Order: sequence, then C-alpha cells, then structure tokens
Amino acid sequence: MQIRAAVLEEFGAPLRVQELELEEPRAGEALVRLVACGVCHTDLYTASGADPSGYAPTVLGHEGAGVVERVGEGARFVQPGDHVVTLFSPQCGECIHCRSPRTNLCLAIREQQNRGYLPDGTTRLSRDGEPIRHFMGTSTFAEYVVMPEIALAKVAPEAPLDRACLFACGLSTGLGAAMFTAAVEPGSTCVVFGAGMVGLGAVAGCRLRGAERIVCVDLSEERLRLAAGQGATDVLAGGEGVVDRILEMTGGFGADYTFEATGNVAVMAQAVAAARMGWGLCTVAGVAGKGETLDIVPRLLITGRRVCGSSFGGVKGRDQVPQLVDRYLAGEIDVDAFISHHLTLDEVNRGFDLMEAQDGVRSVIHFDAAT
Repeated sequence: MQIRAAVLEEFGAPLRVQELELEEPRAGEALVRLVACGVCHTDLYTASGADPSGYAPTVLGHEGAGVVERVGEGARFVQPGDHVVTLFSPQCGECIHCRSPRTNLCLAIREQQNRGYLPDGTTRLSRDGEPIRHFMGTSTFAEYVVMPEIALAKVAPEAPLDRACLFACGLSTGLGAAMFTAAVEPGSTCVVFGAGMVGLGAVAGCRLRGAERIVCVDLSEERLRLAAGQGATDVLAGGEGVVDRILEMTGGFGADYTFEATGNVAVMAQAVAAARMGWGLCTVAGVAGKGETLDIVPRLLITGRRVCGSSFGGVKGRDQVPQLVDRYLAGEIDVDAFISHHLTLDEVNRGFDLMEAQDGVRSVIHFDAAT
C-alpha cells in the first residue's frame, strides 16, 4: 500500500514528507493506522546527527497511537480494531529480561531493531524498490506502520489517542523513572531536574508514589508553573547555585531521590550532588550527546549515594502502559497540560522548530481528526 511519511534523508536537513510503499504485515506483525504521534526530543536528536547510532534514510517518529487494521499469521496479542500505543521498547514476555522484574529491556528483537530492521532482518518500507529502514522499530511519522505485535500496547478504547500517544515515550519515561526505576517511597523528598515532558512525568510519578516534597528545577518559569500543576511543592530556577539551595532546603543532607531529565551532563552531576548522603538515589533519564561523559566525585558514592539509569522509565510496555493510561482516564494524570501544539504531518519540521525554541512541552501530529 502507498502511504505518506516523513523521511530523514540526511542528518541536519529537514524531513521530507513523501509517498512510500508499505508491505503487508508478516508473521507476528500488525498493520496500524496511526491517529496521532508526539514529536519527541529523541526524533530531533537523531535528525540532527547527534545520535551515535543514527542512520538515514529512515522514517522517524516513535511516540504513536492508532488502531490495528490487519495482523499477520500467528498474531496472538492484538487483533483488528484494537487501540494501541506503539512501543520502541517491546515486551516479548519470554526472554530472560522480560521474565525478570529488574529490567524492561526486552532482548527478543533488540539487535535487528537497532539496525533499523524488523525481527526477520528486513524492512516493510521502501521507495522505488529500495528499502527504507525503520526507526526505533516504529517509524510513526507516517499514516500507517507495520510493527511486531510485541511492540504494541493495547489500551482502553475510550482513551483519546492524541493523549494516549504521549505514553509511547516521554510521559511513561518520566512516570516510570519515579514509579518503577526509583520506586519512590511515600513521605520522601524528591528533586526533579528538568521540566520537559520527561521531567514533568517524573514530578507526576513522585506525586503518585506519595512523595511529601517534590522540588522541580528548570530555567523556564512557564515550565515550572506546569510542574506545580503536576504536583511539585517547590520550584527552583536552575543554575550554578542550585545544589546549595537544595541542600539548604533539606537540612544539609540532600534529597532522598533525584531525577535528571535534561540530557545535560553538567545537570546530571548536579543531580548526583543533590542526592542525600547515606541513601540518596539519583536516576538519570536524560540522553547525553555523542561522546559526552559524566564526571562524579567518588566520595559522593562512598558516602552512600547511588546512581542508576532508566530507559523508558523501567516500564514493561505491554503490561504497564495500559495501566498508566487507565490512571490517566481515572483523572490521576493530567495529560492535557502537556500538549502545546496540534500539527499535521506536513508540519512535522515545525514541531522540531517549536522544540528547539522551547515553545511548549509537546506537539502532537494528527493523522485523522475524526478519531
């Protein structure tokens, strides 16, 4: 079938919306009609050439939601008509990682996905007979996608798909960092560095876990106001003296939990330093640039601080994304506040421009306004 999609032809150049050929789903795969897709910083990161694992040409986009139209042979988990959220982090349920509660990093299709292919080592996208590689196993800057069914989370049909799509990456990453990776304890003090999509999700996650004090740090007053709306009890302007201010607020000890959601290695170092002596846990969710490293004073670790990373918030996608969407439907997570701009596929590059200007939190592309 012919579809329209936004193709990254070369790093640093605008995406080109054009017609591509999309094959039918093969065994264990599904054809999904996209309804909405968020424009995520990871898409911009790859398009800029900063991602060391990036490649072109490819169809970007990974924060999608839509409706299953057809399934391939042997599909067990989804069927036509299901409303789904796309998962760049799949869940086969059978590999050693999926069977362990300690990680969400499914091994089943990881090697092929990282190379831009579906599990059988081929693509479903092509142009004039030449294969076009998939991005993060998803490629949701397109009207339709073919994906492995283990990379689709079936969600409640009453969930608006232009809201549910945010759970495909940024929002779940932040929520999960607090709820699953760090497993914030009730009554604790938390500090979140960064009030973008991931950071705001972390603020909400800390609230849902029963944190007593939630401090959010950012350079933007507008974003700090959004953080207060998600449950932050205190807000601070970022900068060189912010760690000292956090120590003052916590009796000189630091926070029980800190979260880094900027991708800036200098801010990562601040998040480590702001963690409490004795048991403070710093969770790094931001993605740093190519070749960047994080310097940590060893004494901070010897005196009890711990540092961990969090990919997709530790969320096991097929099981836990539907649960998070249900909590949104129950009124526990304010998703509407995150959506700043509504775009068409032809406006995808404007979504990148808005992101670089820090204009709002999330732009959402709509493919079918009637759904």
